[in-house]
This record gives sequence, C-alpha cells and structure tokens, in this order.
Amino acid sequence: MRHLYVHVPFCVRRCSYCDFSIAVRKRIPAGEYVDAVLREVEMVRAADPGAATEGPEGPKNAPDDGLETLYLGGGTPSLLPPNALAMLVTSLLDAFGATPSRDAVEVTAEANPEDVTLEHATAWRRAGVNRVSLGAQSFDDTVLQWMHRSHDAARITSAVRTLRDAGIDNISLDLIFALPAELERDWERDLELALSLHPDHLSLYGLTVEERTPLARWISRGAVAPPEDDRYTEEYLLAHVRLAACGYHFYEVSNASRDEARSRHNSAYWSGRPYVGLGPAAHSYDGRARRWNVAPWPAYAHAIAAGRSPVESTEVLTAEQRELERLYLALRTDAGVARTTCPPDRLTAWAGAGWVEVTAESVRCTPQGWLRLDSLVRDLTEPQAAS
Repeated sequence: MRHLYVHVPFCVRRCSYCDFSIAVRKRIPAGEYVDAVLREVEMVRAADPGAATEGPEGPKNAPDDGLETLYLGGGTPSLLPPNALAMLVTSLLDAFGATPSRDAVEVTAEANPEDVTLEHATAWRRAGVNRVSLGAQSFDDTVLQWMHRSHDAARITSAVRTLRDAGIDNISLDLIFALPAELERDWERDLELALSLHPDHLSLYGLTVEERTPLARWISRGAVAPPEDDRYTEEYLLAHVRLAACGYHFYEVSNASRDEARSRHNSAYWSGRPYVGLGPAAHSYDGRARRWNVAPWPAYAHAIAAGRSPVESTEVLTAEQRELERLYLALRTDAGVARTTCPPDRLTAWAGAGWVEVTAESVRCTPQGWLRLDSLVRDLTEPQAAS
C-alpha cells in the first residue's frame, strides 16, 4: 500500500460551485474525527494483513517498500486544530510504514488561505506535511465573495509567505477559470498574480455546474448565466501560453508544475496505481475493484463507533472498463498512449486538426486535444465496441 488518501469533510461554509461531500460545522469535532479514521485504519489492516506494516518490533517493510504519498483532501483539512492534524499525519505515517524515511513521503494537505498561520504551518511541517495545496481560486475579492470563499486576495499572498517561513516550499495554487461573464473577472490578471508568487505547482479547473449547488440554483432562476464554452476554451489556452512562458509544464490536463514538482499522489491516480481511501466518501482502488465509504459524516462516524465497516459499496471493473479507464487516464497526461493504440486514420485526422502530437512511440494530446478529451476517447473506443 503506497498511496493513501484521507477525506476531511469539514468546512465553514459551502462554496457556490461545490458538490463535494462536506459537513458544514461551526465547531469541528476534531477528536472524534481523528479517532474514527484511526479506527478505520485498524479495520483496513484487519481485512488486509498485507497493509499492516507496523509490528511489535517496528515497521516490517523497508523504507522503499512503504508509503509513498499521503494526501489530506476535503472539505478543508486545514480546519483541523494543529494537534489533531499532527496526530492524524504521524499516526498514519507510523501505521503504514513510512518511518524512518518520512521525508521521502510526499505528504500533502489541502488548506484555505485564512487557516494558514505561522503556528499552524510550523506544526504541519513538524508532523511531516511537506506539500500544501492552497485553495486560492481567484485574486479578485468580488469573485471570491461570489464563490462564497472565506478569504480575500491579500490572504493568498500572506499564506504563501507564511508557508515558506514555516519550511513548506512545495506549494500548489488552485485557480478556477471560465466564470460567468457578468463577474468581469480578469483571468489574465489572476494568472499573473499567481505566477508572481512563484508556486511550484498550479491546478486550474474550469467552472462546472453541478446539481444541488448554489450555482445551479442561481442559473435555474436566471440570476447567473451558465459558463460559456468559448470562454472556457479561450482562458484554458491562455493559461497554457502564460505558464509555458514562465517555465511550467502541463503534465496533466488541469495541472502544471516546474522543476519536476509534479503531484506524486495525483500522478498515481492517473497511472492507474492502487490506493487506499479513509474517511467519509473516500474511494479505494486495488487495480481490479473500486470501493467507497458512506458519504455523510454522521453516517460514517456512526458506522465506525458501532464497529462496522464504513464501506458503502464495491464495484468490480470488467476488462473493458479497465481498458477504457486506462486510455482515458493516459490521454489526460503528457505520457499519452502508445502509437499502436490508435488506428492510422485516427492519427492522421487528429494530427491534422492539431489535437495530438505523434512520435514514433506515442500519441499525446495538445492543449486543443485536451479540450476534446472525451470525444477523442469515444473515437477510439466506439468502433471497438461496435465490432
């Protein structure tokens, strides 16, 4: 077991676009949450003894056989008090065999800018966190208010500086693009302000409208116009130009890094490697089957307290499903797919349209191709299904 995801569901409010499994709380039940996750760890280890790397004489695995990545996502992991987050991280690193090579493990925590103080960041770093994914989203205060974010633009810059002062240099910034035109958001300005902070990594997400979100309700009653495809395309391509000029490389459709600062955890997902998920709504994958936990925090906590597995359901993937997923994930990344995967007529059409770059060995999407990713995958798989 080399890749571990932990879902921390708590938020102070729901963002206007968010449909994630979260629990909005004024008071964070941090102790109850940490205890529940660590009890789930014991269930995982009991069900799969191979995952138990901690024995009476210490870690059973050699350092290079243990955990490679630990990712705290949410929700808002940075809402956990520093002692609770530290307890969670150190316990998981111990349980899954990360000692004594803790610094070799990529430990990422998602954080909101307003939660980053020197005291908190120092405690995170001491516990083993060496990478922070910061939910910036925009540098426009009007846009941040529209998104229901709890920080202003100034807090983003302050948070980045504070993280570095605490010894966390591997920083990723999240930004959202393709917002409704009436917000008059200046996407190029946001990019420039993000780049001026010199983050190692940027994740850029186009706005999507999910059911049962404030945004969906605003659009349904005509208060906000839905996102425009042309704006999405224009802003996505602009990001590629600006980031490339500053030395960043898009290694995945939504993610760019410099100096090889790729997210090792997310790269494991995209390459189809197994991973374990803990916490409400967390997913796990063993290379053949996918399982997921109950989503609501109360239901998860109740199951754990009763000594029951929190797993809600399991799906065993067919060979066809695994192959479709492999193609889709590979085309999402700069690795692409083997040239032999694509029929010659497809290659000719795609390359002629500027959607792919073809080498002697591989086929990789261009930015224009990534904008058409779903249709390219369908183009590859539908003829096979018909035959």
